[in-house]
Amino acid sequence: MSPPVAPPGWSRWLVPPAALSVHLSIGQAYAWSVFKPPLESALHLSGTQSALPFQLAIVMLGLSAAFGGTLVERNGPRWAMTVALVCFSTGFLISALGAQTQQYWLIVLGYGFVGGIGLGIGYISPVSTLIKWFPDRPGMATGIAIMGFGGGALIASPWSAQMLQSFGSDHSGIALAFLVHGLSYAVFMSLGVLLVRVPRSEDLEGTAAGPSAFEGVQVSARSAVRTPQFWCLWIVLCMNVTAGIGILEKAAPMITDFFADTSTPVSASAAAGFVALLSAANMAGRIGWSSASDLIGRKNVYRVYLGAGAIMYLLIASFGDSSKPLVILCALVILSFYGGGFATIPAYLKDLFGAYQVGAIHGRLLTAWSTAGVLGPLIVNWIADHQKEAGKHGSSLYGLSFVIMIGLLVIGFAANELVRPVHPRHHVPAPKEAADGRREQPA
Repeated sequence: MSPPVAPPGWSRWLVPPAALSVHLSIGQAYAWSVFKPPLESALHLSGTQSALPFQLAIVMLGLSAAFGGTLVERNGPRWAMTVALVCFSTGFLISALGAQTQQYWLIVLGYGFVGGIGLGIGYISPVSTLIKWFPDRPGMATGIAIMGFGGGALIASPWSAQMLQSFGSDHSGIALAFLVHGLSYAVFMSLGVLLVRVPRSEDLEGTAAGPSAFEGVQVSARSAVRTPQFWCLWIVLCMNVTAGIGILEKAAPMITDFFADTSTPVSASAAAGFVALLSAANMAGRIGWSSASDLIGRKNVYRVYLGAGAIMYLLIASFGDSSKPLVILCALVILSFYGGGFATIPAYLKDLFGAYQVGAIHGRLLTAWSTAGVLGPLIVNWIADHQKEAGKHGSSLYGLSFVIMIGLLVIGFAANELVRPVHPRHHVPAPKEAADGRREQPA
């Protein structure tokens, strides 16, 4: 499938909605927890088992983005969005069959493996195109799209809960909910497939969208992974995501545990509201902080994410159980940094490596997310379980976890400080040769 080229007069502002339609759909992944209790009850699963489809989906997200990044660059955003649509929707249909026949391995295969491939390809599908359309404001452009991934759960959570209430929470009701999800997301994601366009060559030369997308340093994906800058940013992203996902994955029980022994305990409904607030902060941070990075620079904004994030964790660890507003405020700030980190990283990569193969480079960097998706929840849950076995309770279940998170953020801060311009030996000789090389490079 050839990348569809924008006709003369095409507005670049039609591209972010195309990207948003895909990201709002695949952002359903953050609402998987809605299906956990019904699955555990209907199929007699443990909490660990019911989390497996989500964990596998995040792992496949990183792996498919890494291995499919070059294909996305070669075949264009429409091809990538089509692959994402087919895999993500098919994953739900396979899961529906698994729920109906009570074969849990089919749900793991469908949602986790097949759907996870759709997550990865869909996540990176618009990045390179947006940066080329918006070379003057790459942080804002990618932030608009990636905001959708953070906000997808705000739509999917109540929608999924309502379906389970209407269809029932037994295996047949879950199957029907999966079926509706698969068909609905296929329709919604098709809007992005139909709407997306790549800029014409004169747009890339700067006649329509400000400075040229191919001005300055240009580095291939193959060369980028051999640079220390790539691995410094890998550490930066991994540490930032680990710190955020550690709170996000366990938000409701964490806020409940924190104030269980106080005069103002947190109810289940209030804990659910806290989770919704965190999702809103995650979404707002993606557009807010990434837009700010266009003004203050990527390195400076990551100094904020990592440095201020460590301070937020320190405040929660030191004074959290004595002040509910402090815990909520600090957690919201941390989650805004979590979302902002995802949205800003493509623009940071573009600054260092150029727009030539930024989508492929971004895909390889997302293996940091796969690592953090396992590391963050593992740290928080494993330590909390062991502290509980030791007879501790309340906020003391999480104190050690927060100290570890502070240490990880400090490591990320140091890695960010080590980022320097890429050595000229890694540069592609010229923009024209870069474009020629892109057509010739094997997948």
